[in-house]
Amino acid sequence: MGTSQGSTLSTTNVAEYVEGSSPRRDVSFVDYLPSYAKELIAGGAAGAFAKTAVAPLERIKILLQTRTVGYHSLGVYQSLKKVLKEEGYLGFYKGNGASVLRIVPYAALHFMTYEQYRCWILNNYSALGTGPVVDLLAGSAAGGTAVLCTYPLDLARTKLAYQVTGSKATSSSLTQPSYHGIKDVFKTVYKEGGVRALYRGVGPTLIGILPYAGLKFYIYEELKRRVPEEHQKSVMLRLSCGALAGLFGQTLTYPLDVVRRQMQVQSLQSSIEQGGPGYRGTMEGLTTIVRNQGWRQLFAGLSINYLKVVPSVAIGFTAYDVMKSWLRVPPRQMSSKSVS
Repeated sequence: MGTSQGSTLSTTNVAEYVEGSSPRRDVSFVDYLPSYAKELIAGGAAGAFAKTAVAPLERIKILLQTRTVGYHSLGVYQSLKKVLKEEGYLGFYKGNGASVLRIVPYAALHFMTYEQYRCWILNNYSALGTGPVVDLLAGSAAGGTAVLCTYPLDLARTKLAYQVTGSKATSSSLTQPSYHGIKDVFKTVYKEGGVRALYRGVGPTLIGILPYAGLKFYIYEELKRRVPEEHQKSVMLRLSCGALAGLFGQTLTYPLDVVRRQMQVQSLQSSIEQGGPGYRGTMEGLTTIVRNQGWRQLFAGLSINYLKVVPSVAIGFTAYDVMKSWLRVPPRQMSSKSVS
């Protein structure tokens, strides 16, 4: 995107890209925005909408991953009932503000840097061709860049979602740190350990996101290439390819996500549990979890991920498509010619 795609599109050309639109359209503010800016806005909005839609499942997943007292032995349905009973409907969205605040810049950076890295690879390493290998490399680099820029927000989301309320929630709730919002999390965590504390667990996150982001783009593009060209513009096709790519990537990298979550909350757990986890690295976290909690814990909450990935992808694609039409963004197939 960006320099690889050019800037403002003329009103007539933009209208031709939008299905069912008239070739004549009044010029508006959005017509003066660069194409990459429109796609960043569309992607950020779609990501925020999709995240909010699956927030209840995301909250339960974190509670299961971090073995929160009162939830670690429950299933998905019983955990949902428990949150509803003790915290009400708003309990399903605890930490969602931080999640949405993170996903907007994350999605924007991920998409923009993916296009920039892809363009750079094509320009400097033409021997790699234009196939899925380029998507694998560009997607991995873009995922790492987006994570480094937005990780503190993910940390805040996890700490807020980790908190539970109710007299039976924990046996030592009085000693458990209480956060009152994103700003409070940043302030408290920074006082505890400075900038380094804001990036607790970033190691397994990067190790997980590099293959996941790369595989997601790789599988998605490879699946699309195996479909007849006349069907490649289908929203349902993109939805199916994206869902399969997401599910496959999640399964391979999910244990690293569990280690990340436990590292993010380990300062909380260590203060309320005797001998709480104190992982100093990704491999130590993996081996300690397997030894003390069993290998099944590495996949705790994975079923929720399966349940939320498909609707999340579906909602994300639909919202993104609507936003692109409203912002008059040309199809990626047309714009990618200048990138390739």
